[in-house]
Amino acid sequence: MKPACLFLNKMPKLKRRLLLTGLLLLAVSSASWFAIFLLHSSEEQGSPSNLGRLSASPPTPHITLPVDSGPYHNWQLFAADFEDMIQSFKIYVYPTNYASSSFASSASIFLPHPNPFDPKLGNYFSEHMFKLSLLSSSLITTNPEKANLFFLPFSVNLLRNDPRVHSEPSIADFVARYTTSISQDFPFWNASLGSDHFYACCHSVCREASSKHVGLRNNAIQLTCSSSYFQRFYVTHKDVALPQVWPRPPQHALNPPHARDKLVYFAGRIQNSNIRQQLVDLWGNDTYMDIFPGQPSYPYEEGFRRSKYCLHVKGYEVNTARVSDAVHYGCVPVIISNHYELPFANVLDWSKFSVIVNNGDVALLKRTLLSITRRKYMSMYHNLCEVRRHFVWHETPKGYDSFYMTAYQLWLKRSSLRLSS
Repeated sequence: MKPACLFLNKMPKLKRRLLLTGLLLLAVSSASWFAIFLLHSSEEQGSPSNLGRLSASPPTPHITLPVDSGPYHNWQLFAADFEDMIQSFKIYVYPTNYASSSFASSASIFLPHPNPFDPKLGNYFSEHMFKLSLLSSSLITTNPEKANLFFLPFSVNLLRNDPRVHSEPSIADFVARYTTSISQDFPFWNASLGSDHFYACCHSVCREASSKHVGLRNNAIQLTCSSSYFQRFYVTHKDVALPQVWPRPPQHALNPPHARDKLVYFAGRIQNSNIRQQLVDLWGNDTYMDIFPGQPSYPYEEGFRRSKYCLHVKGYEVNTARVSDAVHYGCVPVIISNHYELPFANVLDWSKFSVIVNNGDVALLKRTLLSITRRKYMSMYHNLCEVRRHFVWHETPKGYDSFYMTAYQLWLKRSSLRLSS
């Protein structure tokens, strides 16, 4: 202490005052920071202090960590929105027997299929089940003024099988005349230029059906199984992907993963797909991969039950029922179909229960699948079990089945903009 005092005494008076002032300011600053530290510590511990009484700060907000949504992007958000849809969404179906209708002789084209579970319907099952489910649902309204959307109930599949129409140009003519009749006999089409109207189809000629009516093609919502954003007449932000489902018997107990002794399964025609031909050339003789150019050597469904991964490969169209078949039988889908807008993709995170392979990477298929860890595979398998309920149709829709999941997609497309009718 004495050396310090002697040092200060020897300093010039001005420098000594400046030094003492600086030391005083440093002491005050240190005391202030120490006080702030005590205040912060007392608030974090929830204990009162003299400093805390002078300046009380608001409590730190509670942060909720994200919850695992399983196979969904965000289950909580979707479930709340879905409930809102169930309570408020209304659809009006145009009648086929109104007074000025010139389509009375074609009434069957607009009515539900008398036997939608007929195995011969195959690829068109979803088209018919959507209409049947809609008419049995709580979403129907008989008051068009309360409707959010309007359904045009013609069936492209039935038109295709009607000898009076049949051809693609004739189907397009029929649909154009029908849509024009609707716009003339009802005020609702013109109120939105058709943007709140929709139709459903799963036939491969579906796109051409709207080709001769500009408003139907450009404005109305196309609900279709052939949901390729690379094809003409399908507009991603306007149209909706319909899951292509075959009527399969219920599978209450799935084959567990340890009982699936094959890595891959595929069976189908190769004439309309270079990618399928490439698969057969590469892996047709692989004993760990069952890939058949046509019918397999055992029942078709058995391949889905005994395999870990089942291939959906683009044929003439991007879509086939193999995706829903794989889901139905608990086989993780491997999707090799560029530009395919997968059903319910804004709700389901397909990467959590399927494998998507680019068409150009077919040669790497086996290496890609073998690189998936058992933990990852088990996660995909369990997520797949959760989404199975979304790929089932019921005559009277229920829960989160194919109908209500599709209706939710339509609900998201509804518009609040409508001219006065």
